[in-house]
Amino acid sequence: MIERPDYVEKILAYKDAPFIKILTGVRRSGKSTIMKMLMREIQKSGIPKEDILSFRLDSLEYDGMSAKEMFDTIRKRLNPHGRTYLFLDEIQEIDGWEKVVNSLASDFEVDIYVTGSNSRMMSSEISTYLTGRYVSFRIYTLSFAEYLKFVQNYRDVTEIHKELVNYVKLGGFPAIHLQEYEEDDAYTIVRDIYNSTIYSDIVRRNQIRKVDQLERIVRFVLNNVGRTFSAQSISRYLKSENRSIDNETVYSYLEKLESAYILHRCSRYDVQGKEILKTQEKFYLADTSLCYSIMGYDPDSVAAMLENIVYLELLRRGYCVYVGKFEDYEIDFVAVKQNEKIYIQVAQEIRSEETQKREYDRLLALPDNYPKYVLRTDDFAEGNYQGIRTMHIADFLLDKD
Repeated sequence: MIERPDYVEKILAYKDAPFIKILTGVRRSGKSTIMKMLMREIQKSGIPKEDILSFRLDSLEYDGMSAKEMFDTIRKRLNPHGRTYLFLDEIQEIDGWEKVVNSLASDFEVDIYVTGSNSRMMSSEISTYLTGRYVSFRIYTLSFAEYLKFVQNYRDVTEIHKELVNYVKLGGFPAIHLQEYEEDDAYTIVRDIYNSTIYSDIVRRNQIRKVDQLERIVRFVLNNVGRTFSAQSISRYLKSENRSIDNETVYSYLEKLESAYILHRCSRYDVQGKEILKTQEKFYLADTSLCYSIMGYDPDSVAAMLENIVYLELLRRGYCVYVGKFEDYEIDFVAVKQNEKIYIQVAQEIRSEETQKREYDRLLALPDNYPKYVLRTDDFAEGNYQGIRTMHIADFLLDKD
């Protein structure tokens, strides 16, 4: 079991606090494994093993269990004389789970940790039943730093910059880095994750009949990662293929893909007006391997996937991330965290003075002194140009400062 200490430390900071700890994220991102790590650390802190209860609720053992049955089953096993540490994995499998954990938290001395993978973990029911009583942690697929720890178990990792190539192509689902798979085998695993998410968490749960429409929208997004577009753009594209669909249906499908954690929506931010714009958003993938496992590898998509990787890394570091708009320029990312702000341009390579001028000038035009970065993958990706820091993308992904 490869350690993921950043998540464990962040979550255990809330140990014994009066909050239900909810771990969410795309399927197979490692939530269940992190839960096991939490249980192990809590036991190491001196808590008796019998005071730590875990339930894997996607097991056939609990198939068809009602919320009341779940409540009674757990209640009977709680420590009557002290605190019980309760771990509920894939809790969305129980209809009405929100009422169960709310009742347990209200009526018993428990410290509750739950995981879930689909849209029910983002529903208004959580807010309705758990108002002010929960804290949510988004679990992402492996960061580049975590990926390096995984792969060094079965091969020597010395050329970090070159290793970024493999990370772009294979992504960060932990399951495909526990051993050395051939590329086709790795993509088969990722396609299985994608298909189970689409058909279980979206199609079946939302009773979608026109599955072909949904899949075509996914393919449009995969082909347009890192580009701004609107629901109307997708609608026009489908109409050009003689498949009529209205904007509201497109929005609905995009929201369902977000709720299942397949997609991330990145809104535009007006740097001058300091407001979030409601049009021409970008969408990024939960993992770059989703693109290549579904669409096949295309060298022309690498720049967009590098941008996707930087976007996810900023989210992992706790930033709210936007596409920046300044006058007629677009800034790849404006990342904000409390009073901190950074601007980032991502470029696979800069091969001409014209490209260099475009990437740097838009950052130089910004009227404030927040840190600015140009991230690249070529041999000249280091240094400082008029206050703009140039870094290799791999170095940025590993830089914790």
